[in-house]
Amino acid sequence: MSVDPRLKLIRFFMTGPGPCPYLPGREERKVFTRLDSRMGVQLNELLSHHGFRRSQSIAYRPSCLGCQSCISVRLVSQKYKVSKSHRRIIAQNSDLSRKLLPPMATEEQYILFQKYIAARHDEGGMADMDEDDFVRMIEDSPVDTQVIEYRTEEDNKLVAFCLTDIMNDGLSMVYSVFDPALKKRSLGKFMIMDHVKISRDHNLDYIYLGYWVDQSNKMAYKAGFQPLQYLCNGQWKDKPELNISSDSDIWGH
Repeated sequence: MSVDPRLKLIRFFMTGPGPCPYLPGREERKVFTRLDSRMGVQLNELLSHHGFRRSQSIAYRPSCLGCQSCISVRLVSQKYKVSKSHRRIIAQNSDLSRKLLPPMATEEQYILFQKYIAARHDEGGMADMDEDDFVRMIEDSPVDTQVIEYRTEEDNKLVAFCLTDIMNDGLSMVYSVFDPALKKRSLGKFMIMDHVKISRDHNLDYIYLGYWVDQSNKMAYKAGFQPLQYLCNGQWKDKPELNISSDSDIWGH
């Protein structure tokens, strides 16, 4: 695997093992580094291109012993074609308005976040987040970040929002939240499609969607958006390679 020499200048750390959120019975660990306010934007861009995700002022990616199942994916937004099923989702949400806001947490967002976590991720680490934790998740960002809200036009009800980083070549969907009671709207998928529209309006090439895991049903929806690019052995490719070499030497662990 070819290694970007700039990565060797960054000090990385490793977490201890913990339960894998995607594959039952397995453990995960993460490599991470801090994004400071001085070089945060440039460092986040570089690391995003190498499969890292941002959480507050930390950039991280999986670096699990004996497992390379988590593959970073990005949607090529300029080449995306709307499928029939996606067209139906757009129609189902034609009554929603979108608003781009600075990363300032609100009580309304937190209430929706609580509903979402209780219904979708009640066994994960986020289930323990209180309101202060939520505020930090939204507001602690050393990069160009926005909260994109989706509301019903009839009664201005908040039904979904996404914490989104604005990068030079695309949009990174850091965390999406939607009302779990509105399952028929497929709001998670709708937000991806709307991010495609935003990226096209601003001549951006990609939507960074995080990780895709071949064996995980939770991740299956991402493969429904094409064309996807997959980060395999340090290169973005049009098809996934499931036999990926270990990256532990890159991070010094």
